[in-house]
Amino acid sequence: MDKIIKPVLTEKSIRLLEKKQYSFDVDLKSNKTEVKHWIEKFFNVKVKAMNSHRPPGKKKYAGSIVTHSVRYKRMIITLEPGYSIPLFQNE
Repeated sequence: MDKIIKPVLTEKSIRLLEKKQYSFDVDLKSNKTEVKHWIEKFFNVKVKAMNSHRPPGKKKYAGSIVTHSVRYKRMIITLEPGYSIPLFQNE
């Protein structure tokens, strides 16, 4: 599970939960096949479709030196009907 960094909980991702779509930040070097395998194995679900994109990195300035923040890849995963991923544990 080291390829998946964290689940994403934004306004848009919460709206996507109604369509059985979940957003995760994953390692930049991972591909769709690896992430699909990990999601299906770890959460015991069936993945229907996957979309990915790489948001641009933010610039940081230290005098005349410009560096970029750590980049990541964001995956939006659509599950087959009847499956779901619990993002929060019941308290």
